[in-house]
Amino acid sequence: MNTPTPKSPRRRLASLALVAALASSSAMIAVPSASFAEPPGGWANLVQKVSPAVVYIEVTETAAKSQQEEQRNMPDFPFQEFSRRFGIPFPGMPQQQAPQGRMHGVGSGFIISPDGYIVTNNHVVAGAQTIKVKLTDGKDYTAKVIGRDPGTDVALIKIDATNLPFVKFGSSTKMRVGDDVMAVGNPFGLGGTVTSGIISAKARDIGDGIYGDFLQTDAAINKGNSGGPLFNEQGQVIGMNTAIISPTGGSVGIGFAVPSDIVQKIVGQLEHGGRVDRGWLGVQIQSVSPDVAAALGMDKPQGAMIAEVMPDSPAMKAGFKRGDIITKFGATEIKSVHDLPRAVGMTAPNTQAQVQILRAGKPMTITVDVGQMKQTQKKT
Repeated sequence: MNTPTPKSPRRRLASLALVAALASSSAMIAVPSASFAEPPGGWANLVQKVSPAVVYIEVTETAAKSQQEEQRNMPDFPFQEFSRRFGIPFPGMPQQQAPQGRMHGVGSGFIISPDGYIVTNNHVVAGAQTIKVKLTDGKDYTAKVIGRDPGTDVALIKIDATNLPFVKFGSSTKMRVGDDVMAVGNPFGLGGTVTSGIISAKARDIGDGIYGDFLQTDAAINKGNSGGPLFNEQGQVIGMNTAIISPTGGSVGIGFAVPSDIVQKIVGQLEHGGRVDRGWLGVQIQSVSPDVAAALGMDKPQGAMIAEVMPDSPAMKAGFKRGDIITKFGATEIKSVHDLPRAVGMTAPNTQAQVQILRAGKPMTITVDVGQMKQTQKKT
């Protein structure tokens, strides 16, 4: 089967085989690990402290559709989604026959409360018929889904237990490029595996959902690490491991984690309602071209240009016009076109936001009553 010709930066990532860290039955290749900087005293004390709160997740679900049907149904970036959900390599990589009847998948998660709330990736538990959670002490539990959010790939599940070890969230915003981090998870089903590295980059857009704003790390992340925590030196969760870029499906030192600041917000909504309510502005946007930026006297192209204002939308009611360039939404600077959907989506519906724009080169501020995005994913 011929791979579609890349037409955008997101499409070009397909050739790099962006895959989530789900386990598969593919053969493992032993690769020497790199040496990373360690906190004073090494990682051992931290591992001993946090690893009991990291869990092994095994799901059973009905067999997937055929590759051809899956690819036809994917609205955008089909090879990435198929590979990341089912752990099957891209064209040109060794292929496996799809299992018949029921299939199994594994991933990771971490306990955030002593009464059994566990955070993991949406793609780990999506479509699951049963979810089994295994703790480091060997105890097994059946979990139920409290809520899922495909937009950020965050899911909240729960087991019936008490007095469990748990971990706390730290601030992903405070993390700097070069800061040491440690990942704990179950790569290839090998429970309790620990890897270390640094934050390689922040605010990465990997074309994986409009709400992505990923931390990049060179800590080894592999299939089965999905949903596992990324810790700072204080033992706080500053990210949830979600995806990798790899030509082989194994770690090459380019992994991505959902920032903890996003995970916390989503988990809070899932816990209290089983779904996520997102803000809605009602505009179609595009990048600011260099020619437009020069014509308006901008130092460089930045912001999000409104290409269309939807009828009867919050944007229309507030007075936004086609050609307006949004440079700030609330407290968020809009540096690129990708920043606006995240800023709006993370804003609580039915609240007001101050929006800074450029209209014909002149700065203006518009107050908008943020609407509510239509729900596409309710409580599971």
